[in-house]
Amino acid sequence: MAITRWDPFRELTSLQSQMNRLFQETSRGTAQQAGDEFLTTGTFVPPVDIYETENNIVLKLEVPGIQEKDIDVRVQDHTLVVRGERKFEEEEKQENFHRIERSYGAFSRSFTLPNTVDTENVSATYENGVLNITLAKRAEAKPKQIKVNAGPGPQKTIESKGGAGKAA
Repeated sequence: MAITRWDPFRELTSLQSQMNRLFQETSRGTAQQAGDEFLTTGTFVPPVDIYETENNIVLKLEVPGIQEKDIDVRVQDHTLVVRGERKFEEEEKQENFHRIERSYGAFSRSFTLPNTVDTENVSATYENGVLNITLAKRAEAKPKQIKVNAGPGPQKTIESKGGAGKAA
């Protein structure tokens, strides 16, 4: 009879890997069905930061290794669509690689735009592997500053019995 060493963590590591895979598959399916934002195609999905300023909504996508000519940004039916492709460098032979961890392939990200966005006023810049997309807000959506005047407020007119009005 052979003696085998029991490793209690081997099964836990396997279970953890299976659970991670399950959550990744579930979150991709949920994002596609959500409608607000959905991911499609490929294994490469660039991460995005979205924030709002007083006049704009700004998206920053990390797309290092992609040339700007390989990025397509368009607005269709109040949806912002960003497409591109990170190509695998084929000049290196695959047999020489010890490890490939970077993701390659085509990607497509879509974002439903709020009604406050002026879809005619969109700009995109690409610098140091980061794609910045600026969506201007409509004039009516921008906050208005209302000036507060110092001093007495509006004066009321009080009618007397004689018919002449007096300021109060």
